[in-house]
Amino acid sequence: MELNIRKLEALDYEDILLKWWHDRGWSAPSKDFLPDNGTGGMIVYEKTIPVCAGFIYMTNSNIAWVNWIISDKNYKDKGIRNDAITMLLNSLVNIAIGSNRTYVFAGNNNPSLIKRFIDFGFAKGNNDTTELILKI
Repeated sequence: MELNIRKLEALDYEDILLKWWHDRGWSAPSKDFLPDNGTGGMIVYEKTIPVCAGFIYMTNSNIAWVNWIISDKNYKDKGIRNDAITMLLNSLVNIAIGSNRTYVFAGNNNPSLIKRFIDFGFAKGNNDTTELILKI
């Protein structure tokens, strides 16, 4: 197994991520809703096959916000996918550390991904929250 990670590039949104969100039946966030217009994150490959990606928002406080973790639903090797997600979380947290952030915040409703965050060391906050967005 050969996993590689790199910064997201402008075409990754259209060429890879939109399909992943569609395949999972999820609404894709608008590109301009994502950090750095869709390039503010990382993507993990197994050799030349994209496996998972995620984003990190840097704020003007001591918080970095990790969100929009997504993987290829059709990628069948769960062991490699788990290793790829671990590599992705490590990378995103290290970006926050390298930016002198004190906290990394993540919101998610996927039980297996929530478990991954907790196993990684995240503390669980509120369960009964609703995301609300106003486009102006």
